[in-house]
Amino acid sequence: MSRALGLVLGFAADRWLGDPRRFHPVAGFGQVAGRLERSLYSDSRAAGTTYAALLIASVTTVGVAAEKLTTGRPIARTVLTAAATWAVLGGRSLEREAEVMATYLDAKEIEEARGRLSYLCSRDATDLEADELARATVESVAENTSDATVAPLVWGGLLGIPGLIGYRAVNTLDAMVGYKSPRYRNFGWASARLDDLVNLAPARVCAVLAGLVSGRPGESWRVWRRDAPGHPSPNAGPVEASFAGALGLRLGGVNSYGSEVEDRGTLGDGLPPTVADIRRTASLARRVAYAAAAVAAIVALRPKRGGESECI
Repeated sequence: MSRALGLVLGFAADRWLGDPRRFHPVAGFGQVAGRLERSLYSDSRAAGTTYAALLIASVTTVGVAAEKLTTGRPIARTVLTAAATWAVLGGRSLEREAEVMATYLDAKEIEEARGRLSYLCSRDATDLEADELARATVESVAENTSDATVAPLVWGGLLGIPGLIGYRAVNTLDAMVGYKSPRYRNFGWASARLDDLVNLAPARVCAVLAGLVSGRPGESWRVWRRDAPGHPSPNAGPVEASFAGALGLRLGGVNSYGSEVEDRGTLGDGLPPTVADIRRTASLARRVAYAAAAVAAIVALRPKRGGESECI
């Protein structure tokens, strides 16, 4: 019960407060990872695997220690789980960024919107116009709903504090070094593949929930089954396709990421997104987040081995 309650309280904190304003633990982890990269970097998979293993093992060990130290202390377990959940979630901040983009585009402040897109994704926005910026925002909100909300909650429900902070460590490393750029093609390989692995189940949970909470499950899941295989990402594909079907939009296309160009295929049968669809997407993401919190709490309440449940 303490795990489930901690997840719910941490989720509520994210909804109310958004990301911590100062001393964000994820930012601190990123700084440590950046320093370690400067020490360990070489253009090889072996070096990148060592880098990822050291960081992820260290963070997960801290989570395991926190669980051990709070065994038999349910209030402390609840507080630590809530704090970890709040620290690793990013759903509220994601919605705020979507609103900022929608506001800029409503006001036709294209240059400001191009500069702000980097808060959501690494796509090259130099030549993007309003509709393409709207598509980039919709796709980023959809994809990041899984990464920022659903996945950490699922792993938190399954594994508690180690699952929460271990997942966020993996996902952060992928965001830092998991690019197919000349520098990171080899060094970031392990981080990118591990991120794919830990997101396999959560991405599909997110896709299912998007269909359910949208009221268009049949269309959402039809588009998912038909179009997701054409997406280059095994996890972003199902999520973006499910959102496309749920919202009645057509997503996908060719995206530029600096020196890399990626064709995401076509997802959905509707019209391409407009500025108005950004707020619709954020609304759907919010409903998916609440559903994911409920799923995580239910998972956390499952009977432990031997048929006994943790009690407060």
